Amino acid sequence: MKHLITFGTDGIRGRANQYPFTASALQKFGKALGLWAIKKYAKQMPQLLMASDTRESCPRIKHAVWTGLEQVGVQVIDAGVVPTPAVFQLINHDQAFDCGLMISASHNPHHDNGLKIFDARECKLTKLDEQDIVDNFMAMSEPSELPMGAHERAVWAGAGAEYGKLMATFFTENFLAGTTIVLDCAHGATYQLAPMIFESFGARVIVLNASPDGVNINNNCGALHPQSLQAEVVARQAHAGFAFDGDGDRVIAVNRLGQVKDGDDALSLLLRLPRYALSKQVVGTVMTNSGFEQSINQAGVQLIRTSVGDKYVSAKMEECDILLGGETSGHIIVKDYSRTGDGIFVALKILESMLSTQNWDMVSTEKYPQVLVNVPVERKHDLTDQPFAQIIAQHEQELQKGRILVRYSGTENLLRVMTEAPTNDRALSVAQSLATNLQQALSDEENVYENC
Repeated sequence: MKHLITFGTDGIRGRANQYPFTASALQKFGKALGLWAIKKYAKQMPQLLMASDTRESCPRIKHAVWTGLEQVGVQVIDAGVVPTPAVFQLINHDQAFDCGLMISASHNPHHDNGLKIFDARECKLTKLDEQDIVDNFMAMSEPSELPMGAHERAVWAGAGAEYGKLMATFFTENFLAGTTIVLDCAHGATYQLAPMIFESFGARVIVLNASPDGVNINNNCGALHPQSLQAEVVARQAHAGFAFDGDGDRVIAVNRLGQVKDGDDALSLLLRLPRYALSKQVVGTVMTNSGFEQSINQAGVQLIRTSVGDKYVSAKMEECDILLGGETSGHIIVKDYSRTGDGIFVALKILESMLSTQNWDMVSTEKYPQVLVNVPVERKHDLTDQPFAQIIAQHEQELQKGRILVRYSGTENLLRVMTEAPTNDRALSVAQSLATNLQQALSDEENVYENC
């Protein structure tokens, strides 16, 4: 049986030392991607911008994919280590580029990696685009050996600086003068650019976790682990702190009191800027807190929910012509800037809101207590089947007031159990009970599967 490649909610992702991140499969993927680009853009030599985060596997993956792209005639330019949103901004601005490829597994540990593809005009690929690439991949045989690069490859050394210049056009010069900002770069793709950009606007910057060694990306730091950022903001009496994930497309904020502010808070703060204050609709996801929804409803703003994944948020924003949208996890899209989340840009916009309203504590909205429990899974069974559906229904009855959401991660082998309730104790007890029962039921199902 042939090996498959599968697109999830954010490109292709998996263990960096396992299929399809083997040398031969990556070369094959590069050819499949190149053939798609030739057809998509009706060009014999389309141009692609490639970049990566700081994982030790990135150079190997880049070389293999590049080899495949070259074999079908695609011109590739290497932007080096830059955040994911920089790839789209650069190819969208420079008409010479047709598409872009980011090598990153975002917030995942270093042993994972991923392939994120961007169209220069539409940003995220359509389902048809993804299927075309998969079909190309499946139609070709796998190369037996990866050839070495035959010539020097093109590098754009100034890509990061150009990205910073594009961002600067959206802000007033030196608007952060007099502020002290702490940045947690997660040893990832923002480690050079984020401090440089914040300093260019006049901020005094204190930098955490900006010494990547290939394996420390996201390791107890960054957007998923803001504890060290909280402590540093308070200790340094900083005005604010911001934690990015490994590829820089999401951001979590910390106010001067050391309190964490998530994506829902970010949307609330951005809605106070004059540009967005008259918004009638905002896009969120099924994870968006009900307290946030109630708060903006009272202000005459409707929340439109989508599935989890910034590509779904972006698509709904395009469909309904909405300027702001995002995920609780910190992927925030500001449509008049970009069609994808950009952690650095959103952090700067939050600071702009804080300065204009003198809201130094980032006061946003009251939120319902929400608990998220992650359950590792071997296989993603259909949750509408029994006994899973019955277990979920029983816990919904038990919760009475509140909300339960059970879904699989689109990028990891995890079942995510989320509960909202009037009290944190109630949300926690129901979430833990539901997660335990589902984990046992999934384990029982696996035993049956293995014994068949």
